[in-house]
Amino acid sequence: MPALPFQPSPFFADKNRAFWNLQFAGWGGAMLLRAMSALAGQQDFDFLILVVIATVTGFSISLILSVIYRQLINRRPLVTWGVTAAALAAAVALYAFVDGWVLSLYRPDNTTPLVQRLLGYFYLDLTLLGAWSALYYAINYFLQVEEQADRLERLEAQATSAQLAMLRYQLNPHFLFNTLNSISTLVLLKQTAPANAMLTRLSSFLRHTLIAQPGGKVTLAQEVDTLKLYLDIELMRFEERLRTEFRIAEDASIACLPSMLLQPLVENAIKYAVSVQEEGARITVAAQVLGQRLRLTVSDTGPGADNAGLDPAAQLSPPPERPGSTGVGLANIRDRLAQAYGDDHRFEIRSPRDKGFTVVIEIPYEPEDRPEKLPFASPARQDPAFKPDASDQHAPAGRPIGTET
Repeated sequence: MPALPFQPSPFFADKNRAFWNLQFAGWGGAMLLRAMSALAGQQDFDFLILVVIATVTGFSISLILSVIYRQLINRRPLVTWGVTAAALAAAVALYAFVDGWVLSLYRPDNTTPLVQRLLGYFYLDLTLLGAWSALYYAINYFLQVEEQADRLERLEAQATSAQLAMLRYQLNPHFLFNTLNSISTLVLLKQTAPANAMLTRLSSFLRHTLIAQPGGKVTLAQEVDTLKLYLDIELMRFEERLRTEFRIAEDASIACLPSMLLQPLVENAIKYAVSVQEEGARITVAAQVLGQRLRLTVSDTGPGADNAGLDPAAQLSPPPERPGSTGVGLANIRDRLAQAYGDDHRFEIRSPRDKGFTVVIEIPYEPEDRPEKLPFASPARQDPAFKPDASDQHAPAGRPIGTET
């Protein structure tokens, strides 16, 4: 999985350029301030030469300090601050000596002792270089903290993506076992044409699902398109016993959701509603936008769950499974929603006492920027692209091909 690059603030995207920009801006401002103070004190214009020399001296000394500080910033605190204090004291002493020596050359008749002039410049130069040092460490520590926060966020995103991939791939064997068992049964019955057709549709479905990133999102239209590829395979097994219906609102079709979110729910409905009843069952997939939320509903007309006394409006965690269930499907969907949305989602199961089983999911509505509108048929397989082969030899009506896992 590729790591995301560290992207600091725009000004510090190029640290070298940012350093020189701050250097020129800071020392240029200091020179301007000292020049204005000198003119306000009625100094001669040639005194500005001393201001320029002092600024260049400070600029040069700060460059030397930057080299020293760069070697100290990642050392132990005692070493960093101890050596920094010593280097700063030596730099201020050198700065004050240069200022005092230049002033003695400018005013040779000045009777003020050199030591007194040095002390006068020491406090001014200490303020300048001290402020410069504080800014240097503050900016660099800020960049380090920002980089560490970005690295932590990147690692958390990679961990979440890896967990989402593990949860999604956990569902693939469950579906493959059913389909391969069906193909095996067709081969044993020497029904090669439907077996070959089922293999072709299985390969199309797997190719379609592997294109999407495991932790990525797709539009609901793309998710339904993938779901129809899956139903192509299941319709060969159950024929008229499997009846499907899609009720997808137009604004819901462009909503983004985790890939392969609906297929396990439909597979769960086929396993526990269609295959256990002689007359089969109807599976309905509905989607609508309610304010800033996307509501997805997968329901069937099967026998439902054995949940006597269950409050249909209650949010269930963990959800009740149907009799004979392995507990993987619905729990897997719940975990994927928790990884993708945290607490900002709703996962609800409704099973009336008489009949039926419904799963309701609500997630934040995230429309795609440039949606591709795909037509939705009702029932699902009324679209012209679905035309079963005339040579397909299905099993007798009322009996599914293959076994269930």
